[in-house]
Amino acid sequence: MPARVDISTLTAEVREIHDQYPNWTTDNAFVHWFLQAFLLNDVELAAKAVTGVSHDKGVDGIYLDESLRRAFLVQGKFHKNTKPPNEPRSGVLDFAALARKLVAPNAEFESYRNGLDPLVAKKILEVRDRVKRRNFEIGLYYVTTGVCSSPLKDEAEAEANQANARASMTVLDREEILNLLVDYLGGAAPPVPYLDLPVDARGVRGSDGMIQRFDPEAGIESWILTMSGSDLGKLYKRGGDRLFARNVRGFLGDKGINEGIRTTLQKEPENFWYFNNGVTIVCNSARKTSEHAQAVLRVTNPQIINGQQTTRVLSLAKSNAAAVVVRVISVPRTKKRQQSEFEMLVSNIVAATNWQNAILNSDLRSNDARQVLLEREFAKLKYRYMRKRQTKGEARRLLGSHYGFWVKMDELAQLVGACELDPYITRSGKQGLFEPPYYEKIFDNRSVENYLSIFWLGKVIKSAGSGYPDRAYAKWHALHFLWSHTRPALSRLSYAREFRRLSERKQAPASILRAANQIFLALLEFYRLNRGTGKKAIDISNFFYRPHQDREFKKFWFGRTNAARRGRLAMHVAAFKKTLQTSASDH
Repeated sequence: MPARVDISTLTAEVREIHDQYPNWTTDNAFVHWFLQAFLLNDVELAAKAVTGVSHDKGVDGIYLDESLRRAFLVQGKFHKNTKPPNEPRSGVLDFAALARKLVAPNAEFESYRNGLDPLVAKKILEVRDRVKRRNFEIGLYYVTTGVCSSPLKDEAEAEANQANARASMTVLDREEILNLLVDYLGGAAPPVPYLDLPVDARGVRGSDGMIQRFDPEAGIESWILTMSGSDLGKLYKRGGDRLFARNVRGFLGDKGINEGIRTTLQKEPENFWYFNNGVTIVCNSARKTSEHAQAVLRVTNPQIINGQQTTRVLSLAKSNAAAVVVRVISVPRTKKRQQSEFEMLVSNIVAATNWQNAILNSDLRSNDARQVLLEREFAKLKYRYMRKRQTKGEARRLLGSHYGFWVKMDELAQLVGACELDPYITRSGKQGLFEPPYYEKIFDNRSVENYLSIFWLGKVIKSAGSGYPDRAYAKWHALHFLWSHTRPALSRLSYAREFRRLSERKQAPASILRAANQIFLALLEFYRLNRGTGKKAIDISNFFYRPHQDREFKKFWFGRTNAARRGRLAMHVAAFKKTLQTSASDH
């Protein structure tokens, strides 16, 4: 996570969206970003929700959520000034009054609709129809990078509450928007706004069923409570997969631990509280309340950082007899606590509480801002970048099937590591690549096209090695050497794009495969000449598993015996570059 996230960081995000939709205002682009970061997590749906017109009477975004039975209406004000201006009271309250207008008598409603852009007028009518006929809730969001005072926010909320419908008004100003930006860059957005945790007080004596602790130095407040298995399972049904965004792993499939949870639930649910390690939730704030004489802890922006498997299994088991220990840690967002400090604290809690399944080095990097950004950049090109360990079935369920290609974070690290480092380091294991100094060298500021050039070169090496068992031991050295010869050409963006485009269509130039074959032939000859003889002969499985072997091969390559092979490789690489040049000019 960047050490400093401020208005300039958000301005860059908004500018990128504005470049894609030049007919929009900056406020429209800001609303698009907010919808994507706060609500939809889908670029295309967010774009459709933006009105993008002038005669919208302050309604910059409209989204109807059929599953939640809620109508979201957004007004956005984007100020990029370093010192944020105060929002005018009249503008905020006028937007809050929209809740009453949406359910007003027909004449008053039509008077409001008069003069609206036809598209916006149609959407507003759809909102009214959902609210009046299907009891949708109205959610008004006034989002600004300016400043709104607490009394003004309270007044706006009170105004919206006067509507003859279920309605709410939320004002998010600069500090809250920047907190949302931190979550967005960290892959933990859109958030779950809030959840109610009902306390299971069975067997509890002398209290409301909650243990509370406050740390005055850190400002962190914590609770320990018990929930019924069925109530905990309902949290997943309401919050969905967004509840686990800050977890370092995705769903790992139907492993033994899940089977153990199910067995306990089926055979001895009364002992679940003793056998299960429970669930840990981090949130922005929490407060005690009650509902129907039952104690409830309401948590805002909650994230289940430990207990994902437990929560998922309980959502299916519907066990009323089981009880679960729940620990809630409220880490408030304050100006005193730096954003990087908050992210580091949450990451450390995640790492410390997840120990039932082994945590890998790659897991601890999965929420790194560089990985989240890569995921978004790959998605723009229809590539699914899997930065967290999870099953492919789970990934397909979450993101659908509109991604043409899959790239795993640890496999990409291997490919780039083989190209940029001593191939011995890559052969030593994936997880070492996620430690300093290798991680910073592999995941630097290179473009996504550069990563994809290496990705597709890796496919070429795999193809050239197919059917030749001995070549598998030399594949990282082959990729390293091939990259050193193709890097100059693929450093040109137009050539890199063309190589990707052709590879995606299974039309990669035959010359690059021929080049890979020449390298493999040279590597195996290098092995035969240097493996030794008799009992001291080195097996091929160990020969390429030695440091600095790439340097020795380079010396061999430029020896007198390789003149013909050097010429053939140069010819194939030149043909490869020529094909990319010709193909790029045609497009």
